Amino acid sequence: MKNIHFKEAITLLLIMLIILGTAVIKFGLSPQIPVLFVIALLIFWVKFRGASWDEIHQGIQEGIGTAIIPIFIFILIGALIAVWIQAGVIPTIMIVGFKLISSQFFVPSTFIVCSLVGLSIGSGFTTISTIGIALFGMGVALNANPALVAGAIISGAVFGDKMSPLSDSTNLASAIAGSDLFAHIKNMMWSTIPSFIVSLILFWFLGNSSSHMSASKIAHTITILNQHFSISWWALLPIALMFICAWRHIPAIPTLFINIIVTVGMIFFQKSGTSLQSLAKLISDGFVAHTSDTTVNTLLTRGGVSSMMGTVSLIIVTLSLGGILMKFNIVQSAMKPLVDHLHKPGSLITVTILSGIGINLFVGEQYLSVILPGKAFKGAFDKMNLSPLALSRVLEDGGSVINYLIPWGVAGSFAASTLGVPVLHFLPFAFFSLFSPVFSILSGITGIGLKWQKGKQDKAVSAKEL
Repeated sequence: MKNIHFKEAITLLLIMLIILGTAVIKFGLSPQIPVLFVIALLIFWVKFRGASWDEIHQGIQEGIGTAIIPIFIFILIGALIAVWIQAGVIPTIMIVGFKLISSQFFVPSTFIVCSLVGLSIGSGFTTISTIGIALFGMGVALNANPALVAGAIISGAVFGDKMSPLSDSTNLASAIAGSDLFAHIKNMMWSTIPSFIVSLILFWFLGNSSSHMSASKIAHTITILNQHFSISWWALLPIALMFICAWRHIPAIPTLFINIIVTVGMIFFQKSGTSLQSLAKLISDGFVAHTSDTTVNTLLTRGGVSSMMGTVSLIIVTLSLGGILMKFNIVQSAMKPLVDHLHKPGSLITVTILSGIGINLFVGEQYLSVILPGKAFKGAFDKMNLSPLALSRVLEDGGSVINYLIPWGVAGSFAASTLGVPVLHFLPFAFFSLFSPVFSILSGITGIGLKWQKGKQDKAVSAKEL
């Protein structure tokens, strides 16, 4: 197959983006359908250009291969959510939260709590699917805007994930750029802290101006939870166990397995008559709440392996698309000319961030949104005497944090299915993800917080003046 040139690559990507955006945003279709349609068009196009079926199949396989571990983690999270509800873990967190968190400051408190939890365990997905579900349930009971609460949960989870040394995406960005991990985390504060402060202010303002939060409804919800679930301090054991595993640097998969096994033990202890068949059904199909309150039933009827199949299918088709784009150098061909025409730090950082956002839009995978711009622009950063720390920060600000805002993105679809709020609904309130690239671009333009290679300050000044 002949090489795809810049104009052809740009045209293909724009057509893809128009199809995906129109189908999902205008017509509200499930993302899987337009992604499959785009894959079909792309397959026939590369075949027309001379690609073999074996090459096309290889591209799909290579694309999906990058997501095997995340897919397995999502399946385990689905099982974890179900057993946590059955064992009373999430209902207990809700009741404790009602007693500790002021309803007047619920939304900003949610943002802070999720930030701390995410920072401690280093996983945005786990934060959203555990403490996030409990806080979301509290928000609904308090009559808060569900999209606003989801935005606060996701913003906090992303902040914690981004600033934690335990985070996969943070370690990846540091490794791709060749920067020290803890120096990378420290340097990210130039964009992260302003984004955190602005987000907190907005959540404070919008949270206080949200609909009335009913004290009677809170009391009613607590009563319902006490009547139908095992509420006790022992129910917080799995939460403590998760923090211990994070502290011991135990990876996500064994951590989730340990937590599921311990929680299943709690279920058998609470109800000794629990059958293996009912437990298997719980893990497979999720928990179904049967209370006298329809709101509680809606909130706590969730989890199970089957609940993650929509997200898993979206990951498979999205990364199949990404694999084809990578295999035939379509994305690389679109990015290369940009690298050759960048001569100022501000423009280089801006284009690198926009490239990460573009990869998220076209491929929908947060790791590739870090890897591809990192590989494409690393030479340009070195040539301009910018420190690897400058690149690693930009890769996070334009890559992993943006994936939560993409309806067909891995993180976005996961958050939407877990919390039950469509991406386009919570997107305007995911302030941390929205402001991180803005402050990173401002840093590049102004030079504030921009790191240069050691001993090359004079050259750096010259580079600014180019």
